[in-house]
Amino acid sequence: MATVLSVSGSPSLTSRTARLLRDLDARLTEQGHEVIPLDVRTLPSEALLHADFGHPAIARATALFERADGVVIGTPVYKAAYSGLLKALLDLLPQYALKGKTVLPLATGGTTAHVLAIDYALRPVLASMGPAHITPGWFVLDKHIEVRQDGGILIEQATREALDQVTDQFSAALSQRRPLRAAA
Repeated sequence: MATVLSVSGSPSLTSRTARLLRDLDARLTEQGHEVIPLDVRTLPSEALLHADFGHPAIARATALFERADGVVIGTPVYKAAYSGLLKALLDLLPQYALKGKTVLPLATGGTTAHVLAIDYALRPVLASMGPAHITPGWFVLDKHIEVRQDGGILIEQATREALDQVTDQFSAALSQRRPLRAAA
């Protein structure tokens, strides 16, 4: 099927955002997609902060975006916007790094006051990068993600159902667009 790049923009080592993405990655893998996880926090901070486009790690990350048919972008919301770490990476990518791709934006946060961050902060930046399609995104309250002792997560049932639906819509959009990209 399609190759999906799953990007976590969380700076936290114990990130609920990254754990949520890895959970969605498993669902996409079960549906036959190849999923490549990318935790932006693992990229060299000097390269990100000094806009070192030529750094090998940045070049590898850029190549992952090029290779992907679809991209899932996950971010925690801080002060009504996506993370600065994610912004640093997006600023280093080519202007049309998402050209022809299907994109699923996801966000996590501590309060519903941040729910509009997807549509008013993240979506405009993603749209400026030329994707073929941005599927409906989803915001998840931190309290709806319980981290288990083994590192896995339990997601509140209504949230799980909503996430499954947006993930399946993304997967279907990927499947519809894949033949078009292959022919191009």
